[in-house]
Amino acid sequence: MEINVYKTEDELLSAFANFFIKTVQNAIAERGAFNVVLSGGNSPKKLYELLASSSYNKKMDWKKLFFFFGDERCVPQDDNENNARMVQQALFDPLHISSNQIFKIDTSLPPHEAAAKYMHVITDHFKEREPSFDLIILGLGENSHTASLFPYYKVLTETSATVKEIFLQDENRYRITMTAPLINLAHHIAFLVYGKGKAEAVHHVLKDKTDIQKYPAQLIRSVNGDLQWFLDEASARLIKAF
Repeated sequence: MEINVYKTEDELLSAFANFFIKTVQNAIAERGAFNVVLSGGNSPKKLYELLASSSYNKKMDWKKLFFFFGDERCVPQDDNENNARMVQQALFDPLHISSNQIFKIDTSLPPHEAAAKYMHVITDHFKEREPSFDLIILGLGENSHTASLFPYYKVLTETSATVKEIFLQDENRYRITMTAPLINLAHHIAFLVYGKGKAEAVHHVLKDKTDIQKYPAQLIRSVNGDLQWFLDEASARLIKAF
């Protein structure tokens, strides 16, 4: 695991964008394509907008990228809280990404069917190969959750590399999420976290005793690749060693 800390939010986002580009270029050189899992939320939105900007959008062959989602709220695809809708507006539309390159979670289906269908979409895309994504981008909630792996839910004990549905009582709705074993198969896993409001969660995940029920992001441990954290100084202020 590698921890990268940057002084400001802007420096952090630029560093992550450069990391993204390098990872894309290496994967395309080695395997001819790049399969990436995107995260929802405000933090990655700024990253997607930066990647779509004139400073970065010509630095890679976007036609060789394939986009997936680590989790999704079971809301209509035109709902403001739909992760795919946010990415569509921030990244896909500005770059004119073909729909053939985008694999969204079908929230029009019942949750169990939506999860099963998305896992089928993933296995079909990778064909007979193990579903090992080139990069999975993750965020971190203030309660130390990542993707839709929330504290004290049954999905945290799932041992299969798959996609599951969970019912969040606080939200009174379902979400669909990749399990930790599926995430951990990726070549590269990168947390993008910034802001002082995330400092305690960062400390819990990186420095506290392992307690996956309380701090689910501790489940993320790369099996065959690498795990990196991209933090700003505000979010890293409670960890001693940068």
